[in-house]
Amino acid sequence: MQIQSSRFGKIEINHSDMLLMPHGLIGFETCRHWILLSTDDDSQVAWLQSVALANVALPVISPRRYLPEYRAHVHKRDLASLHLHSDDLLYFLCIVSKSGSTLTANLKSPILLNATRHLAIQAVVTDDQPLALPLGLTEIVPNRRAA
Repeated sequence: MQIQSSRFGKIEINHSDMLLMPHGLIGFETCRHWILLSTDDDSQVAWLQSVALANVALPVISPRRYLPEYRAHVHKRDLASLHLHSDDLLYFLCIVSKSGSTLTANLKSPILLNATRHLAIQAVVTDDQPLALPLGLTEIVPNRRAA
């Protein structure tokens, strides 16, 4: 299957690589299918590309790369839609934004990804997390598919 992306051009993807977000993302509630793209072999940033909207690609990071002790408390009702089993791989991703010349990560509403089942949700955590954690990144460069 081929999708169009304003950032990456035409991308060949397998249907099995798509992530399903049953509730979409905040601000993109109607976008339910996404693909995760990496920038290079040692990149700190990946891209969440909408399958339906070519102009929507969001940079994401693992919060533990910047805060190894990062722990987030999520409501059980949010976790239910991920259909988690004990052997599933669960990852937290945070959307990166630009505030002036500073890149920041939203730790308050991370994306929880059940990589085993290709399901993801964006949850608002119940504990005190920053909405805009400053990062030490200066630029974000797109390149290739991650999953």
